[in-house]
Amino acid sequence: MASVVRSLIRAISAAALCGALPAHAEPPSLSLPIDCRLGVDCEIQNHVDHDPGLGAQDYQCGSRTYQAHTGVDFRLPDLMRQRQGVAVLAAADGRVLRVRDGVADVSVRSTGADAVQGLECGNGVVIGHPDGFETRYCHLARGSVAVRPGDDVKAGATLGRVGLSGRTEYPHLHFSVHQGDSVVDPFAYGAPQGACRAGRSLWRSELRESIAYKARAVLNTGFSTRPLNMAAIEERPEAPTADAAALIAYARGIGLKAGDVQVLTLKAPDGAVLATNTAEPLPRDQAQSMLFAGARRPAEGWRKGRYVGEYVVRSGNQVVLRRSFELGL
Repeated sequence: MASVVRSLIRAISAAALCGALPAHAEPPSLSLPIDCRLGVDCEIQNHVDHDPGLGAQDYQCGSRTYQAHTGVDFRLPDLMRQRQGVAVLAAADGRVLRVRDGVADVSVRSTGADAVQGLECGNGVVIGHPDGFETRYCHLARGSVAVRPGDDVKAGATLGRVGLSGRTEYPHLHFSVHQGDSVVDPFAYGAPQGACRAGRSLWRSELRESIAYKARAVLNTGFSTRPLNMAAIEERPEAPTADAAALIAYARGIGLKAGDVQVLTLKAPDGAVLATNTAEPLPRDQAQSMLFAGARRPAEGWRKGRYVGEYVVRSGNQVVLRRSFELGL
């Protein structure tokens, strides 16, 4: 049993990315492996690393990955959403080969990497498909795994729920495709090693638009009564009410690049600017970055109406990311 558990996740080098496979091999057509709406209540945080060396490069020659990353990370916006329960779904018909449950839902920032040595996947499921293909689902919530080895499952069947188990700092599903010891990028099947914008997508045609590559994305926006940090955003701050002593807009972007400049503006119902915060240019590519801007309650109280936050990211003179969000008081 211990050997089965240890084999649930294997440290496979990016150099093992699939290139030429037997002519008869046909990978599965994939449906979304998580019950969420991309761009609404989840985002792709990381892609498969295509750089065979010590660098990192996704299938679009971009930076939405990290060294030797073997799958696609579907990230929830915060812990509140994870606690509400988000189902992990089988991406294709197949047979359950291996499962693990019982690993605690605790951020590796709290436990340290040594605590999850050999348990990096956390709670997970491995499904076998024809021609030796496998799909693997990691970081499920403890006690949520709903299948057992030998079960036949259909695409869309519930396997468990998104958790915080194994080597992870935030709630997400790590989804990967393999054939034998080779990693298959579901966005770039058959791409030559190190090639960019090559290969073919394994995602079902109806998903192609929603799952399209984003160089950058907005993960969170909202309002709070106090300044925030990353941990506070993960807990989803309670929205201010009409008697709040302060009104603070916040936003968190992912996949931002070196040199990007973030600007966050808070506007009153009449369009007047209450506060603006312009961050310094990012010194390097960042997996996530947050910004907030706020104002104290005026002596006469908050005017009734809709307050607007405007989050903008600029690269040079070009706006590369924009999101507006509102709060009614």
